[in-house]
Amino acid sequence: MSLRLATFNIENLMTRFDFTGFRNQTRQDRVLRLFDIRNEAEYQRLEEARTVAHTDDTRQHSALAIADADADILCLQETDNMAALQAFEYGYLFRMVGNGYRQKYLIEGNDSRGIDVSVLMREETRDGQKIECVDIRSHAGVTYRDFDLHTPDLGQGANPDDRIFKRDCLEMDLRIGGRPLTLYVVHFKSMGPGREGLDGRQSTMPVRRAEARAVRRIIEDRFGKGHTADKSFAICGDMNDYQEKLAIEGDKRSGYRFVPQQEAASALDVFTEDGFAVNPMLRRPADDRWTLYHSRGPEERHLCQLDYIWLSPALATRNAERVPEIIRAGQPFRTIFPPGQDVERYPRVGWDRPKASDHCPVVMELDL
Repeated sequence: MSLRLATFNIENLMTRFDFTGFRNQTRQDRVLRLFDIRNEAEYQRLEEARTVAHTDDTRQHSALAIADADADILCLQETDNMAALQAFEYGYLFRMVGNGYRQKYLIEGNDSRGIDVSVLMREETRDGQKIECVDIRSHAGVTYRDFDLHTPDLGQGANPDDRIFKRDCLEMDLRIGGRPLTLYVVHFKSMGPGREGLDGRQSTMPVRRAEARAVRRIIEDRFGKGHTADKSFAICGDMNDYQEKLAIEGDKRSGYRFVPQQEAASALDVFTEDGFAVNPMLRRPADDRWTLYHSRGPEERHLCQLDYIWLSPALATRNAERVPEIIRAGQPFRTIFPPGQDVERYPRVGWDRPKASDHCPVVMELDL
């Protein structure tokens, strides 16, 4: 009996317009800066038109990527609300995959922009095994004090009673053909601007490290510390951190060079230390594990894995020959692919946009 499990940061699946760019130019879309906009009402009218036109192409690409993943269970990040999830599933996914994802789960979390983690599930796996949600729990209310995770490196603004998860850790008890699987869906703190001489990744790493420790604490409290190795659980989501990256040097004229680099420290070390969880993406070649292209211009470009399906040791051992798949056909043309990895993009994908997302879906077939 097998199950296809996927995770995908779908990037701003929203039901709302954002008009803050009229007063804050850092949040204004670049195309609107080409026009002389005389007042806020005119700005709102143009922003509405731009957003609607851009969103249709984007969501077609998102749905194509999800259809290619062909997952039985799909963990999503950056979902606005249940209405957005239902509208996307009915208006886009349904047209491509039919009556696929009838089971939908979303609990409002802590994100200041209102983006949440969510889960879409089929009623049965491809081989006819029933997929049931036995229980679902949000951990959005857990504070640093609750888990004794408040540390000075979180920054002066962090309070012991602040919530740990910037979105949530959604815990789901599932039964697949009668077999248990516990799923944890997360979206860790993003890499913000640098501070105190540190870059954005380093300055925000303490927050992600606390989130990872909290996830591990939740699992160990659930199954017993030291007794998790033989359990069936998976941790899925956008971790916003990496333990290695593929630095990109050179240029189009002279040719690109892809240089693997190991990171001295990562928030994800919390999962890998003492074999608590396994990243099956390491079964792929070192230059073919990336799920996101990062660029701040020619001086700062790399490919890295931000999107993960972490497996419990028992699940990893049971699926020792299985390798995750990465769906990259929705990537924009600005993404620099290593030799031999380029794919045929979906119709109408652009240089920077439209695209399926800035992230790639990751899917893995698992024997339970």
